[in-house]
Parts: sequence; structure tokens; C-alpha cells
Amino acid sequence: MANTKLVAVLALLQVIFLHIHGVAASTVNKHRHKRVGGRCHISGFLYGRAGKCNKENGSDCCIAGHHYPQFRCSPPVSSKTAATLTLNSFARGGDGGGPSYCDNHFHKDSERVVALSTGWLRLDGTRRCNKMIRISGNRRSVLAKVVDECDSAHGCDKEHNFEPPCRNNIVDGSPAVWKALGLNENIGEFKITWSDVQARRAMSARMAGASTVATVAIFFLVVLTASHVASSLRPSLGVCHASGYLPGKAGNCERSNDPDCCEDGKRYPQYHCSPPVTASTKAVLTLNSFEKGKDGGGPLSRCDKAYYSDKEMVVALSTGWFKKMARCGHKIKITANGKSVYAKVVDECDSVYGCDGEHNYEPPCDNNIVDASPAVWNALGLDQNVGMEDITWSEE
Repeated sequence: MANTKLVAVLALLQVIFLHIHGVAASTVNKHRHKRVGGRCHISGFLYGRAGKCNKENGSDCCIAGHHYPQFRCSPPVSSKTAATLTLNSFARGGDGGGPSYCDNHFHKDSERVVALSTGWLRLDGTRRCNKMIRISGNRRSVLAKVVDECDSAHGCDKEHNFEPPCRNNIVDGSPAVWKALGLNENIGEFKITWSDVQARRAMSARMAGASTVATVAIFFLVVLTASHVASSLRPSLGVCHASGYLPGKAGNCERSNDPDCCEDGKRYPQYHCSPPVTASTKAVLTLNSFEKGKDGGGPLSRCDKAYYSDKEMVVALSTGWFKKMARCGHKIKITANGKSVYAKVVDECDSVYGCDGEHNYEPPCDNNIVDASPAVWNALGLDQNVGMEDITWSEE
């Protein structure tokens, strides 16, 4: 009987090893293929036509008869995508031309917003409209919202401010983005790197998935030999996996703080856990109003069934950190932008449920969210128009 168990264990481990090896090889080969075949070629040339070109931010205006290259692709996106940052005003009457492609709105120069080259915005399989990206340059890093397309295929007309098509590697940033990176706007161009905020989370999920497979192998081995060891190992893993996916359902989503509203049919990850809490816990600060009728949903904060003024220093924590109300009423220390403030935990940023009236038809929160009132943002000296900021927090 013991030999039979040993053979079963060895066979199981061999199958799992082959599976992991096959998945890893497939992933490597896929990435290799992308590097080899990921070249972006010119798709044609646009015949230049001059016109009334707003030169507010040093725009490169079209010259009649000049031929401008057109691109319907951009270089592959990675965790550090090399790009050129250019300067653009998305305000009404600015050199950005008409309203933004993504939301049909104009945006103040004080908002951290960007336009991406055509390939990056929508032609590489990822729809980036209204998503956040991380921009790094000049030894700084900022988050900015994608609101427009830097058209790499069309131009030299009124809609495009009589500017030629963008190159295929452009992040066209507002003055606020340049200011946050500490750059001189008179330069006009600066080499940067950028990455998808969502992609980084997806990468973490893939890593967690690989960890899960390895854990399964260990689990079965231990169960077949000494099941009590498995329970002693489980707490040390410290990995938070998605527990499922919630089907999206659109509805009446209150948008005063520009929330990410649910879309019909989209699948949103659910989490019953959050990363471990330390003396300097990494998190993402988001903006929320806890006032009656605002985007906090409701009807009331979970901890004390009350509403809070936007002037009060209060926060909601992701489900795992909320700990089934164990942190209700506790003060946490939030650090960002060279400042630290204290805020009271009054609500849960639900990481499991959403896309209904109770949750303002917003999807479940990520598992690393500190959802804060406008007062917290003001105390940290942060721009509320950004909507997301990297922070650290700890218990008082």
C-alpha cells in the first residue's frame, strides 16, 4: 500500500511538473515571438495641407506638399515601454483640437491626462480609454488618465489642429503631467517610459497563478504523507488570489468623482483578501465622497451607519484590510507626496461585490485600495483630478 501511494505521488508530481514546464515554455515562446515579430512598419504617407494651426505648445504644424509617415501600430507594451513625452493642451481652444476622443470632453491644463499614439490607444488588443497609466521620467513617476488619441494615421486638418500624424511612440501629456515630472515645458519632448496600471495587476495575477500550481503540487504531496503539515504551511504563503469573477451590469452610476462604472458583460475580479499589512503597506489611494447622495453609494458607512462631510478625514479599506469591521473606527497613517496624515476607517471598499445600486454600479474594489475623502487628498497636497495615487499606510 505504501508503494502504491509513493508511485501515485511521483506520478502526480511528474504530471504537474510537465504541465508547469509546458506553460512556462509556451509563455516564453509567445514572448519571444512578440519580440521577433513585434516590429511596427509605416503603413503609408499623408500628403500635407497647411491651415490655421494653434502653436500654443510649440506645435509642429503641417507644411503643404510635405509627405508625413502614417502608422497603424505602435511598439509592444511592456512594464517599461520606451516613449517620447510631448506637450499638449486638452483645454477648450488649446492645441489639442476638438474634444477628447475617449469621453468627448475638454480637460483643464491642471488635470493629469494624456493622449496615446493610435497603436497604443486601441489597436494592440487593449482598449486604454479612461484607463490609468504610469509614466516615469526625470527620476519621478506619476499616474495619468488616458483621454485621447494622438492620431498616428490622420492629420493636417482642422480636427487635428493642422498638425501631422503623431509618431507611433508618443505619450502626449498635459502641462500637469510635465509639472508633476518636474520637466521644463519649453523642451517640448522628453524620453520617458510608461506602463499599464492594469497590466501590472494582471502580471501579479499571473505570478499568483503560477504560485498556485506549485502550491497544489506541494499540497497533494503533503496530504498523501502528512495532512497536518498542510495546515501549518498555509498561513506562511501570504499570497492573495482572486476568488472569482463578477459579471458586470451597468446602471445609474453617480460620477461626481469620476468613478470606474460597470460595463455590461465585463468580468471583474473578486478578492476576499488583501496583501499583508506592514509598517509601510503599499496601496493605491482613490477618491470618494462619503456624503449623502454622492458616489460613496450607500446608504451609509458600514462602521457606524453615518454619512461624512467631504471635509472629514475618513477612508474605506479593501475587504481584506477591513477585516470584517475589525478596523472600524481605527486611525491609520497615510503617507504620500512627502506628507503623512491620519484618517479614520469608516467603511469598506468592497472587493467582492459591486455592479449594483448599493455599490453605485461600480465594480468590486481592487484588494489594495485606500478609498479616501477629499479632505485626505487635500491634506496630502494631492490633485483630486488624478483620481489615483501610490501611497503607503500603517496602523496607528
